[in-house]
Amino acid sequence: MALIRLGKDPESPSGGSPTIYLDDARDNYLVQGWKVEDAERLEQMDIPGHESVVEIPRRMVQFFLEMEQSAKAGDPEVKQDDEHPDV
Repeated sequence: MALIRLGKDPESPSGGSPTIYLDDARDNYLVQGWKVEDAERLEQMDIPGHESVVEIPRRMVQFFLEMEQSAKAGDPEVKQDDEHPDV
């Protein structure tokens, strides 16, 4: 498994997180973010016991969009999901 760091929050005061990665072996994204512990917010979601929730700022969506554009352009480094070709 090779994780590819796609980008860190450009406005992070410490420069350490949040961060978005691509797992090229599993063709999945990994998101490092702030742990959501607010009970009111968590109650609004249906989270199975084997999952968790992290929060990232909206400005980080750019890293997902860059990968999508690369996939559409035929970048060999980016694999498209056959089931969800727009992802």
